[in-house]
Amino acid sequence: MVSTAQPFPLPRLIDRGAAIFLAVLGAFAIAVPVCNLLVPVGSALHISTYLVALFGKYICYALLALSIDLIWGYAGILSLGHGAFFALGGYAMGMYLMRQIGTRGVYANPILPDFMVFLNWHELPWFWYGFNHFIYAALMVLLVPGVLAFVFGWFAFRSRVSGVYLSIITQAMTFAAMLLFYRNETGFGGNNGFTDFKRIAGMPITHPGTRTVLFLLTFATLVLAFLAARAIVTSKLGRVVTAVRDGETRLMFLGYSPLGYKLFVWTVSAVLCGIAGALYVPQVGIINPSEMSPGNSIEMAIWVAVGGRGTLIGPVIGAFAVNGAKSFFTAHFAEYWLFFLGLMFVLVPLLLPNGIMGLIELVRNRITTRSERP
Repeated sequence: MVSTAQPFPLPRLIDRGAAIFLAVLGAFAIAVPVCNLLVPVGSALHISTYLVALFGKYICYALLALSIDLIWGYAGILSLGHGAFFALGGYAMGMYLMRQIGTRGVYANPILPDFMVFLNWHELPWFWYGFNHFIYAALMVLLVPGVLAFVFGWFAFRSRVSGVYLSIITQAMTFAAMLLFYRNETGFGGNNGFTDFKRIAGMPITHPGTRTVLFLLTFATLVLAFLAARAIVTSKLGRVVTAVRDGETRLMFLGYSPLGYKLFVWTVSAVLCGIAGALYVPQVGIINPSEMSPGNSIEMAIWVAVGGRGTLIGPVIGAFAVNGAKSFFTAHFAEYWLFFLGLMFVLVPLLLPNGIMGLIELVRNRITTRSERP
């Protein structure tokens, strides 16, 4: 006898809103390199190499906001320390880029980076071994933030630390890492960090073609991360993660152990942060301990809140919107940027509790309601 029962319908990975979002993002990713490489410099449509790197930085921030939304918007875990994971991924890539300088540095030392020669280091520290190979550096970009997040999450979630207490602990972790990396004797460049990069994967890092490749690679990573996050949150695992946010105690009464689910999504989020940091460094040209400052981690949470947490699309929009406003203010009204940021921090929860995506949904529902009226 053949069963005619229909299988359980799986959630659609790409719905209409996600398809429109990816189409708009794809059009933007195509337009930027075309306007940079093919449009003449004197044309009004020409985009400079500086803007290509700036937009690439925005996409890195969007990937970072997406990773935070995965834990805050769906698991209910507000982290104020994701700047540490972002910076660790950036430092792993920065160590590779510093090893690629070689004799092209100021001191022309084939082994030691310039800052080590300046500080009278006589040999390369053991933890720098292997970073002259791109594959090893890429592996460290994934492993270092992932292992740190797994160990931290294991102890924190196993101890049932949650809410504001967990947020404070994550902020303390980031602050401690920042103080550690500020010290010259740790071998990470002190307060200056890493800069003056020359080449990446054998290509000049400042060449317009290299900038374009990095931009497109960052865009492709954002799309893949978005699809992976959609796959997680629309799966059965994602339903359990959302249940952790809405009622962890009730979930435990139903026989689920939240530890594994929280630890999984926390570690995945940290790995995405590390990837964002690794893509950020070659496009910006510098990495230093200030990326771990608590203020940066708080600003990341503001991106998610402005865009609308628990939507995946909203944080990407929020990252572009807030950082676009930051670039405008720092260029024209630098002294007012922090006031504007604080104003958003206060007004968004009061006037737009669901962020930009909530406002779009509200307008769409009103339009639909009016069109259905006789």
